[in-house]
Amino acid sequence: MSELTYKSEINQDVQPAAEGEFSPAEIGPLQVWPPVVLAPMAGITNAPFRSLCREFGAGLYVSEMITSRLLVAEDEYTLKLAAFAPEESPRSLQLYGTDPYYMGEAVKKLLAEHRVDHIDMNFGCPVRKVTRKGGGSAIPLKPKLLRNLVRAAVRNAESVPVTIKFRMGINDEYLTYLTTGKIAEDEGCAAVALHARTAAQLYDGEARWESIARLKAAVTSIPVFGNGDIWEAYDALRMMRATGCDGVVVGRGCLGRPWLFRDLADVFNGKAPQPFPNLGAVADIMLRHLRLLCDWSEPRLAVHAFRKHCGWYIKDFDETPWLREKLVRINSIEEMEDILATIDRDTPYPTHQLRLPRGKFGRSQKVSLPIGYLDQLDDDTPPNAAAEASISGG
Repeated sequence: MSELTYKSEINQDVQPAAEGEFSPAEIGPLQVWPPVVLAPMAGITNAPFRSLCREFGAGLYVSEMITSRLLVAEDEYTLKLAAFAPEESPRSLQLYGTDPYYMGEAVKKLLAEHRVDHIDMNFGCPVRKVTRKGGGSAIPLKPKLLRNLVRAAVRNAESVPVTIKFRMGINDEYLTYLTTGKIAEDEGCAAVALHARTAAQLYDGEARWESIARLKAAVTSIPVFGNGDIWEAYDALRMMRATGCDGVVVGRGCLGRPWLFRDLADVFNGKAPQPFPNLGAVADIMLRHLRLLCDWSEPRLAVHAFRKHCGWYIKDFDETPWLREKLVRINSIEEMEDILATIDRDTPYPTHQLRLPRGKFGRSQKVSLPIGYLDQLDDDTPPNAAAEASISGG
């Protein structure tokens, strides 16, 4: 199969990296090559999924979000989410919090128990039930509170690098990303990552990569990563060449496509991506993923959690709706094996579906904030603990 089958129209003129064109991303003592980070995604980037992605390519793979209060309280499920597979290195964890005290205590705990090699902080969550309590992407609106949170993490992290991920702002009227990036730089963060959408955009429309370029121009002493619309490997090269950023963060593009990290490794190493897997190879990857998940969690819960992944894995195969209907109702690994035994394994991957959105998408929103929140932007008072009750990705 020719190289051109792996390029959507938007990437037809994009070539693999030239020798020496890009360098490993330096996050404190960590050298990340290729300069690619798996975005933290709630309910997705657990240890099994991280292991599967790691099997396809190098880079940095971040855990799903861990809330600082629950970590300090030693909540059993939170501790499980904060655990890493024995072979994981570096161990990268995303920590979310709204109170500098709990943020500092959580970081102390992580270091005292030798749990992590890298800590990322989430300030991009756009979910209504979080922002209306003053959490998530609402926090950068209050620069003093943001600074206190970042300072609490960095000062207690010792030699472990701390990074932060955020959005452009809550909407186009309140753009906070440049101020947020400068605060991170001033307080000693090792890198920053920008999802090039506002919270009001949610996951709608195209990511505005020009904002990544502006952030890169403003934040000059630490790496800047770009996030948004990395659907195929060539998108990463196009983003870095267009914006000058130091690396990319991949979220929804790898859902049902963990081999995207292999493709990314290829193009950064100057090669065209390998052929896409046919339906039979995809089925084998699905079984590998589910077995890892069953080893990590109670099998019944693992199978139910895997149903959403089934939809993503075969989303692009638009001629197999019957398969999707069966797989999203599985109750055991044996049932999935029986269903997959009936497929035509030679069905080719539908490359025309490369840019089909997956995961979270939908219309824009009006961001919900606490009453009077915009009248007190100089305030550094932490929001109510309820702002940490539920967190999704940014």
